[in-house]
Amino acid sequence: MFYWLFTLVFFVCALVLISIFNYFEKRKSVEKNLERIRGKWGRAVNARRNFKLIAAYLNGLDDPARLSTAIADDLDLNNIFNFIDRTNSKPGKQYLYKKLFTPETSFENLLRFDKKVEALNLPLPDLELMELDLAQLNSPDAYYLADLFLREHELVLAPVIGLYVRISGIAIIGLLISLFVVPNPISFIVLIALIGGNVALHYGTRNKISAYTHSLPQLMILHSVARKLLKKVKSDREEQIKQSISKLSGLHRALRLVNFESKLAGNPENLAYAIYKFFKVLFLLEPLMFFTSVRRVNKYRADIEVIFNFVAETDTLISVLSLRAGLPHYSKPVFYTESLKMDLTDMYHPLIYNCVPNSIHTRTDEGVLITGSNMSGKTTFIRSIAINTLLAETIYTTCAREYKAPLLKIQTSIRTTDDLGENKSYFQAEALSILDIINQCGSDEPVKSLVIIDEIFRGTNTIERIAAAKSVLTYLTDNKNFVFVSTHDLELAELLDNDYAVYSFEESVNDTRLVFDYKMKTGVLKNKNGIAILETIGYPESVVEDAYIVSEELKRKYSY
Repeated sequence: MFYWLFTLVFFVCALVLISIFNYFEKRKSVEKNLERIRGKWGRAVNARRNFKLIAAYLNGLDDPARLSTAIADDLDLNNIFNFIDRTNSKPGKQYLYKKLFTPETSFENLLRFDKKVEALNLPLPDLELMELDLAQLNSPDAYYLADLFLREHELVLAPVIGLYVRISGIAIIGLLISLFVVPNPISFIVLIALIGGNVALHYGTRNKISAYTHSLPQLMILHSVARKLLKKVKSDREEQIKQSISKLSGLHRALRLVNFESKLAGNPENLAYAIYKFFKVLFLLEPLMFFTSVRRVNKYRADIEVIFNFVAETDTLISVLSLRAGLPHYSKPVFYTESLKMDLTDMYHPLIYNCVPNSIHTRTDEGVLITGSNMSGKTTFIRSIAINTLLAETIYTTCAREYKAPLLKIQTSIRTTDDLGENKSYFQAEALSILDIINQCGSDEPVKSLVIIDEIFRGTNTIERIAAAKSVLTYLTDNKNFVFVSTHDLELAELLDNDYAVYSFEESVNDTRLVFDYKMKTGVLKNKNGIAILETIGYPESVVEDAYIVSEELKRKYSY
């Protein structure tokens, strides 16, 4: 009798101590999150990001407006995302990433998005409380939430395994009780065999069901966060969100085991969660969750998607507010509906610290040819135009004092490389890239294109490069597209004549150093600095002198 009483008192004391420990751990976690949230407002968050999981939501959708991989690489889009991402939840990251990759074709949708951003422009303490709620979905397991509604889940494990999963836990408890009352070697051997089988089955089925079972506890957290946010955030889909939350409340009650884990998963660093993970392996709780819930979850896929989008979009809206607060200057875009012109004032590249702003005013019947010395900023400038166009058409925010243009398709050819796997030369790969641009820039296209080309046809000889470039660039402006091209070929400026306005980026020489001001100037480049760069980085004097002599001879020979 005393032994049983001692055991009972021990377990009660242990539970009390664990509860006290968890309370202080939770409080400590909240304070830590609040400090992190306050520290990152208006700042880029320097953190490692798992782009494979972040892109899972985007990749699970079939959206024709999605940017191609080549364009995303040309714009360095993952690094752009790193800069603008100030979200607090994994669904928020996935939603923002998907938004950045799918430019809007509807001006009304962009206005609605900005209206939602402005509706959340609340005092910082109010935003911090929302961000704390969203931070509950910061576990890596929350990346798998989108998988719950992107596809229907099947019973991938055999029915006989389902039967074993349901009875093995009861059998283990029964054997433990029997051993506690009457020690028996046979019962002990059977118990060890069951435990070993359960451990093997847990890890053996994990790959097949892990995405599903990891997301279920996060689904309960998502449901809880959505209810809290709906009390603080006005939404144009409020009734639909309320209905979906109500429907998922039934699922919430049906999945009691999952609900218990979700409460622990909200603070995965605490002791109770570690103990629970041990019991999860021992009693096959993950396969049990899978078998008992998969049909119910399939039934509520549409409601899960509604709640996911509401929570993830709210996180994205707050991230955009934080981005705007930290930019040197920004503007909301103005989209022309009739005029085929582009006006960009004091535009800059968001990833370049203290970037020198430049302005450009152009129209579809006059392309822009950018000449410039090496490292002078011409490629950065034309890439900035494409990046700001993308930001205008996704998050309604531009890194410029003024952005005015029509809604445009973005076409780029910047980072062309050899494709050895398909036996393509550099020039062939570049030619195919530009052909793809031409095919999407015809006169019958309802949406005109912004075309960005860096060093057009650099992979072939001078005469054919200039001839081909002139023909392509004339075609693009003849079909009323906005065209920005960087080149070292000054002859192009003469051949294109009045079809293209010519600008340049230049440098000055200060002692043995090249000094760049990164300001765009009207007219053709007057100086070239290739040999000067060799000199400044330490090439032998004899090599530099010989290069200058040969350069002068070639200039005289070709009147270059």
